[in-house]
Amino acid sequence: MTGKGRELADMMERRKVDILCVQETRWKGSKARSIGAGFKLFYYGVDSKRNGVGVVLEEFVRNVLEVKRVSDRVMSLKLETERVMLNVVSGYVPQVGCDLEEKERFWSELDEVIENIPTGERVVTGADFNGHVGEGNTGDEEVMGKFGVKERNLEGQMVVDFAKRMDMAVVNTYFQKREEHRVTYKSGGRSTQVEYILCRRGSLKEISDCKVVVGESVARQHRMVVCRMTLMVCKRKRSKIEIEKKTKWWKLEKEECCEDFRQKLRQALGGQVVLPDDRETTAEVIRVTGRKVLAVSSGRRKEDEETWWWNEGVQDSLLSQEEVRHGQD
Repeated sequence: MTGKGRELADMMERRKVDILCVQETRWKGSKARSIGAGFKLFYYGVDSKRNGVGVVLEEFVRNVLEVKRVSDRVMSLKLETERVMLNVVSGYVPQVGCDLEEKERFWSELDEVIENIPTGERVVTGADFNGHVGEGNTGDEEVMGKFGVKERNLEGQMVVDFAKRMDMAVVNTYFQKREEHRVTYKSGGRSTQVEYILCRRGSLKEISDCKVVVGESVARQHRMVVCRMTLMVCKRKRSKIEIEKKTKWWKLEKEECCEDFRQKLRQALGGQVVLPDDRETTAEVIRVTGRKVLAVSSGRRKEDEETWWWNEGVQDSLLSQEEVRHGQD
């Protein structure tokens, strides 16, 4: 990253990249630094000569909820956008030739980060895995597609094993591209695929494309892998204000029930044949009497149905009392 911050920001702006995972930054420290054009790099490193990881954001800077700097090889950011939690993980696997203990430490750190992310949240991992998952997917169809590069090596098998453990998918391998748009590392006459984007298998349907971008010179040997992902926001169900039991007013269609209701209502009103002037009190007495005489069933009442019980049957049952009242008026 030394001296390349602005160049990287310009490239992201030109290519319309919203989130970028970077590795081998070689910046010492644990900070967030502006690199120009409104882009900010969240990074972690312990040595200015080796390793270091980071995540670059622009539009989503204000959406960052949490930053976890695990080591100079693993870090993650949690973002919230459109009610969706998105976890972005940047990783840098020890190169071929590094001791086994260092490699095991990396996979243990990455496992722990992914395991601690709730299953309902999105996870996207962008990493230099320094391994080849290879072309074809026989026996590994659940975690990768057919479109890798060349043959799998031991480090590539570790990537596949990790994907299986964490129920993730190697996104690059699902999209059929020319080899030029699959190769992520080129040096001299050697070309291969070592950088991968991984996501949870359930999120594959949200990814419409993934390819290597050619023609950029920010990194001399490594090429940027770009993934287009559209987060699907589940619509919230409209909640209902109140859950209550419904009075079986339809029973008033039966004459015996109707007569029983009239008698019980008169008793509740203290033997009055004229309805009280207080409409709220009268309505409550009618509701209570209805529940006692006609029984209730479970159901939901919506906000705009406050007078659903005042139907034709209830009005007919009270008709005689209303006539008495009008006669006195």
